[in-house]
Amino acid sequence: MTTSSKRTRQTTAEKTTTARRTPRKTRTIKPADIPGDSEAITPETRRQMIALAAYFRAEQRGFAPGDPVADWLDAEREIDERLGLRKDSSGKN
Repeated sequence: MTTSSKRTRQTTAEKTTTARRTPRKTRTIKPADIPGDSEAITPETRRQMIALAAYFRAEQRGFAPGDPVADWLDAEREIDERLGLRKDSSGKN
């Protein structure tokens, strides 16, 4: 009988050590995720959106050395265009 209980314990231990966690999915921000009314966006929310966009720019280049200020300014331009606070590069609003 002791052999049987040892076997059960081993199986349980094996299950806990071989259990794998599922990897987290990364979430991408789509234009639909950004509210359309720019007046509803607080300065702090806008700053957070810019920070996230700048992070994604660094992530896209594999976090290789780059210019964080340029990432920030490009992200700021992108977010302001999406919020309608700045004309896009084609001259349209």
